[in-house]
Amino acid sequence: VVPVMLRALTYDEKRGACSVGSNVRDAACYVCWAFARAYEPAELVPFISHISSALVIAAVFDRDVNCRRAASAAFQENVGRQGTFPHGIDILTAADYFAVGNRVNCYLTISVYIAGFPEYTQPMIDHLVNMKINHWDSVIRELATKALHNITPQAPEYMANVVLPRLLPLSVGSDLHTRHGAILACAEITHALCKLAQDNNRSVTYYFSEKSLEGLKQIHQELCSRQLYRGLGGELMRPAVCTLIEKLSLSKMPFKGDPIIGGWQWLINDSLRHLTLVSSAARQHIKESAVAALAALCNEFYINERGEADAALQDELVTQYVSELQNPEEMIRCGFSRALGALPRFLLKGRLQQVLEGLKKITVITPEDVSFAESRRDALIATAKVCQTVGVKGDGSQQEYVCRDNVDQIYATLLSGVTDYTTDSRGDVGGWVREAAMTSLMEVTLLLVQSEAQLIHANVCKQIMCWLAQQSAEKIDKFRAHAGSVFLTLLHFDHPPVPHIPHREELERIFPRSEAALNWNAASEAFPRITQLLGLPAYQYHVLLGLSVSVGGLTETTLRYSAQSLFDYMKKIQGDPSALESFCETLLKVFEDNLRNDRVSVPLLTMLDQMLANGCFDIFTEQENHPFPVKLFTLCKEEIRRSKDIRKLRSSIGVFCGLIQFQGDMREKVFFQLFLLLCHPFPIIRKTTASQVYEMLLTYSAVLEPATGEQAMAILSDTNWEAELPVVRERRNCLCDLLQVPRPQLVPK
Repeated sequence: VVPVMLRALTYDEKRGACSVGSNVRDAACYVCWAFARAYEPAELVPFISHISSALVIAAVFDRDVNCRRAASAAFQENVGRQGTFPHGIDILTAADYFAVGNRVNCYLTISVYIAGFPEYTQPMIDHLVNMKINHWDSVIRELATKALHNITPQAPEYMANVVLPRLLPLSVGSDLHTRHGAILACAEITHALCKLAQDNNRSVTYYFSEKSLEGLKQIHQELCSRQLYRGLGGELMRPAVCTLIEKLSLSKMPFKGDPIIGGWQWLINDSLRHLTLVSSAARQHIKESAVAALAALCNEFYINERGEADAALQDELVTQYVSELQNPEEMIRCGFSRALGALPRFLLKGRLQQVLEGLKKITVITPEDVSFAESRRDALIATAKVCQTVGVKGDGSQQEYVCRDNVDQIYATLLSGVTDYTTDSRGDVGGWVREAAMTSLMEVTLLLVQSEAQLIHANVCKQIMCWLAQQSAEKIDKFRAHAGSVFLTLLHFDHPPVPHIPHREELERIFPRSEAALNWNAASEAFPRITQLLGLPAYQYHVLLGLSVSVGGLTETTLRYSAQSLFDYMKKIQGDPSALESFCETLLKVFEDNLRNDRVSVPLLTMLDQMLANGCFDIFTEQENHPFPVKLFTLCKEEIRRSKDIRKLRSSIGVFCGLIQFQGDMREKVFFQLFLLLCHPFPIIRKTTASQVYEMLLTYSAVLEPATGEQAMAILSDTNWEAELPVVRERRNCLCDLLQVPRPQLVPK
């Protein structure tokens, strides 16, 4: 029975897109659990080593959590009843029911501890090599290779003399999954062996035979000659070999000057150049693997004894990468942007301005590449990475350092990303650019603060903090949380503090350091804080711009908490005429600057409607012809002129109805505007206008004589406003005559 059960513990058969082994493995664990209860310890002694190893392997390396837990329970039962399992209590403590719930933890942490016991080391390594590096699930293959890396120090000779020679033929074999797993395993084991050799002050090639080193070199050439980088298999092969390149470079392999370096460089460039041909799921992984490989390769093989780059190679590499940034394919721009961001300092030396100019060009939105949000995002990330790589020197050359001559250009590039609100069929893709811009601004600012804070100008710091405040008040939780986190990082940074932050003392009071971290994702926590910034003149405009989008938005929770926080602030300033005047001026400026910009103007109209209905401007109703409502009316009228946007028109009706409460000549103009909308070509607009004017006459009954008001309401309620336009126009003209408002005249076409 035991041999069958041992096979059942690792049984896994792939059928179609899924596997049908987990039930068998679960049942096998139950059989092991039953063994502990059925037999005396003496009867099981001959099989103990096999059963204990198999259960440990199932508990740590099984793909399914229920099987890992079943194996852990069976192991526990055997340890308790048989008492003969090697190191049973120690292993149980590390691999209990709850610990084995997390698969990554099992592979990368628990497995290393258990492999420390010699009875289990070799069976675990053999299982990973025989069963897991060729597993049908790529996640398991990758975890298995990382586990082999971590276990290598426990059995370096076995890995070098037995496992590696077994893996090298598999890495150029015919089965795709085995090939993928074997290449990654070769990379991880080689890296672990080299690290071990260095730690023991031995040569990096101490553990490797000549044949093994040659085999590692041959992998790329063999795959290339058999064209295995093409097609669907290439989506696995490219990142796997890029990982191999990265690990061999980090291992400081003695391949300097070898022709294989040119082959590896070709693969990295080719992978970045053909990102558009791979599936969207594999794209990001290939890009990241290629960029990581490039960074390691350059650091190891392109630097001479003096710490400099070969001039011809540097010129070719940097010029080629910068020219690829202008490629009409977005993904190619992304790949080469990130590649430039990964280049080491000695390759950027003397070429910094060329790289920054190239990256700056693709952050600018032009009509041809308006939807290339991902390339703009990657260019901003790369700009910050380049700055961190070259470092800061105020009086240095702009070809080598971040210095006085180029710091303004770098900030201008990064700040342009914060205003990217591009949308396409995928939604708010500009959000990716804004997120990258905020992170990059933080990284560059903290880099400057720690090196030469005098390079940060007051106006730049004010711009950064204001834009962050605006993003912290906007409607998408994820971007609001990111902006809030960056805002507080800059505010609370102490080594040394960021200079020129406007209203620092007030901000420290609003966001005290002693409090637990603010959850920016939750609208209920974020908006009550961020609306307090409306009282700080430097931030008022930007926070109000961000709030307009949230208060007039569609998401119920965001809308509720942002509106409530805004109304609370408005109540607070009702008794302070100067604060109210300042707020109204800012509000009108926001409206004026965003006329016909539907992203802001439509929610802004909705917000104004709510503010007028909530009596936020009641103090102005006592004055005749107050400039605020007059200007607001003019802007609303301009906003909806010739508009066919139903949401915008409906929001404007509410604003016009709210403006009726203000005294003066404007009242007649408001009625005239509403009566124009009563004969709008869209029936839904006519109907909505009639309904809202009716409610307005009920709410603000004082604006008309009681008898006139009743007649007007009768006409509004009795007319079918969805009828033909000539019929509707006649009824509307009756209302004009009744209220003594001039009849709108048809403009001859």
